[in-house]
Amino acid sequence: MQFRSYISRLLSAAFLALPFASMAQQPVLMPRQTAQPQTVAPAAPLTLAQAIQIGLENNYNIRLSRTDEQIADNNVTRGNAGQLPVVNGNFSRNFNRNNIRQQFGTRDSLGNPSPARVVNGGTSNQLNANVAATWTIFDGFGMFIAYDRLQALNQSQQLLTRATLEETVGSITDAYFAVVRESGTIKSIEAALKIGQARIDLTQARVDVGVSAKVEVLTARVDYNADQSALIQQQEALTTAKINLNNLLGRTPSLDFSPADSIVVSRNLERDAIVQAIRQNNPRLQRAKTNIEVATYDRKLVRASRFPQVGLTTGYNLNRNINNAAFAGTQLTSSTNATRGLNYGVVASIPIFDGFNRTRLEQNARIGEEQSQLLLDQTQLQLDADAEQAYARYQNRLQLLDLEEANILLARENVAIALERYRLGLLTPLVLREAQRTQLDAEVRLLDIRYQAKQAETTLRRLSGGLVQEPATR
Repeated sequence: MQFRSYISRLLSAAFLALPFASMAQQPVLMPRQTAQPQTVAPAAPLTLAQAIQIGLENNYNIRLSRTDEQIADNNVTRGNAGQLPVVNGNFSRNFNRNNIRQQFGTRDSLGNPSPARVVNGGTSNQLNANVAATWTIFDGFGMFIAYDRLQALNQSQQLLTRATLEETVGSITDAYFAVVRESGTIKSIEAALKIGQARIDLTQARVDVGVSAKVEVLTARVDYNADQSALIQQQEALTTAKINLNNLLGRTPSLDFSPADSIVVSRNLERDAIVQAIRQNNPRLQRAKTNIEVATYDRKLVRASRFPQVGLTTGYNLNRNINNAAFAGTQLTSSTNATRGLNYGVVASIPIFDGFNRTRLEQNARIGEEQSQLLLDQTQLQLDADAEQAYARYQNRLQLLDLEEANILLARENVAIALERYRLGLLTPLVLREAQRTQLDAEVRLLDIRYQAKQAETTLRRLSGGLVQEPATR
């Protein structure tokens, strides 16, 4: 009677240790094999929304893309397009020290050559200063085309930044739920360890009363140790998943945390709505369309270079020359010459012949337009293929998810029945172990299927441009 009471208490403890049907959906924490000292703080919880926010602020790919966007935005100016005048100020001051020898070809009354005039160390200096302005008023409308091109390039970079945001948020989402999956697997192994411990206790109790052989206890302990080994390996997988997520978040790799969200798969995604959203919102596709505009502007710029260019020039000049060794007849003296004044005028240039280079550039520009169109078609085809593949995977995983959620209930019930039959001596340890392994496999399989379904959902949302709202890109 005491033996049955002891066995009943062990079975009650084992049943309480069994995982519930919603375990894979609930938030899971990193297991602790030993008690934490009170001085060690527990891992801080981290939600998916918090992870995304941290990633948007710290991820290096996003930060680099935003700096490129700032550069592209700074380039959109009228001056960069050549629409504003250019003003330059110039100044020079030169000092000279020269030895001067002046010889004339004349002769005196006796026929002797005139004596040379010699100055050693004669000094002079020149001052030149001017302000000059040039303003192109007509260049075949090239300056206006150039400004539109700068705007298109800025829009292209903004779309590239948005694509980087979408792809990074998708990677963060996958990495976060990978941590949830690995944590859930640890919880499943821990539940299997509790069942294994209950099996050891039941077997030891039966050995104590002489109804079982010691080899059954040893076998139970070997199986328990095997589960412990699997737990240690799974803890390594969890650590690796956390490191990967911290890397995406731009944080210290060793920073510990516990995922606070569970894997919940949306079941309302429709194929037609996704395809339409890809056409309208996908940043990669929109950027490919913008690049066609840039290529068109490049061709128009080449065509504009065939027209005459007309500009206005003006300036103010100051020139001063001081010569301290100047001759005035036979007298050595100094002279100062200064000029100052305003100048203005019109400049024009007409391209006549440049070795057919403009023709070559225009042909290349047309080829660039064709290339941009081909890249658009290729991007569209690739997005359609990715969407079809992700949607097929999404539908398949939803069906498997329904199957595994029903299957896990059967596996848990099977373990409960097996434990009861083992308590009554109606089941061999091998069959109990098989039931235990079947439940663990079902738990892990359910987590994997749910994670894969969430991956497919995230991919579809990323392709349709729905992971990041528009204000987040500013």
